[in-house]
Amino acid sequence: MTDSELVGKYLGRDESAIGDTKSQYGRYLLKIITNILGSGADAEECLDDVLLAAWNSIPPNEPENFQTYLGRLARNAAISRARRLAAEKRGGGQLEAVLEELSDAAASEEPLKDIEDTLALKAAFNSFLRSLPDEQRRIFLKRYWYMQKITEIAEEMGLSVNKVKVTLFRTRDKLKKLLESEGFDI
Repeated sequence: MTDSELVGKYLGRDESAIGDTKSQYGRYLLKIITNILGSGADAEECLDDVLLAAWNSIPPNEPENFQTYLGRLARNAAISRARRLAAEKRGGGQLEAVLEELSDAAASEEPLKDIEDTLALKAAFNSFLRSLPDEQRRIFLKRYWYMQKITEIAEEMGLSVNKVKVTLFRTRDKLKKLLESEGFDI
């Protein structure tokens, strides 16, 4: 079934859309969720939350890239659940580890003042990602979007753990310098 057919089922309020989505994207979504939560039972519950969120948000939303839309819903739901479950105890601390790594590159002492700053930050970040070589971008996204463990990234990409760590360090440094040059208070 194509993504447009799935979205059409949601728009038509066809309840089979939920089961079809779970069959087609369940493994993909569970991978994202499990990387963040680290717990099978919590991940299954979170997957149900994601499917419900998709049902409740389509319509009015009509996503152009359904897989990415679902991935974003899964990531946001898993992060929210991890915060509620105190990830230190039940999620292995992966969320905290990732956020701590990024804090030096992208954290600001003051919250963004308005929507223009938010949009400028988004544009700078997207530009930064586009400027990265493919391997570097894939490593960065696997770690900071999908929240995969460094050892898992190394294994999947056939790289040494040290190469992944060094690549992440250098990429975070590039991001920090770019954000500083764009006028963001780091």
